[in-house]
Amino acid sequence: MDYVTFDPQIHDVKKIASFRYNVDFRTYDKLFNSKEKAIDAISKNLKKDECIKVIYDNDEIIGILVIYTHDMKSKTSFNSFKLLIIDILDYFVICDIKKDDVYIAEIAIDENQRSKGYGTKVIKDVIDCAQKKDYKRVILDADFRNPKAKALYERLGFKVYNKKSFLKRGMYNMEFKLP
Repeated sequence: MDYVTFDPQIHDVKKIASFRYNVDFRTYDKLFNSKEKAIDAISKNLKKDECIKVIYDNDEIIGILVIYTHDMKSKTSFNSFKLLIIDILDYFVICDIKKDDVYIAEIAIDENQRSKGYGTKVIKDVIDCAQKKDYKRVILDADFRNPKAKALYERLGFKVYNKKSFLKRGMYNMEFKLP
């Protein structure tokens, strides 16, 4: 697998937007009332961003990975009031990123490629990279409504260290401590 920094000049913006939509479809659907409107809004706001990695396998886009550190956060564009609302809601439930953390904000694998071990491989790659760069933790969130994701993270060694909820939205904040 290869990880390439997202660039709207070379990547299929609608496809990348649909991956982002799939990560939080419930919230997008409530705010936009349709998948198409949500993906269109996300597409218009996507910019070249070091935090967004396009995942390739055999020259085919199979997903995205969005990762942050304390010093490197995603470029946020507020051309859409509804996307701003999602960022505000996220603020209240996602992990707090400390100096020595790598934060996995989003992992999305193409639905035709799921259950083939790609998600596990991506997480293990992030853990390996974080360890090589002397980070202390890899952190991520598991939505209360997604027990399969939480179970996957637990199988990989993540532990819940906090729970946050706000307006019917809730996350398990999870960590993988590095040696």
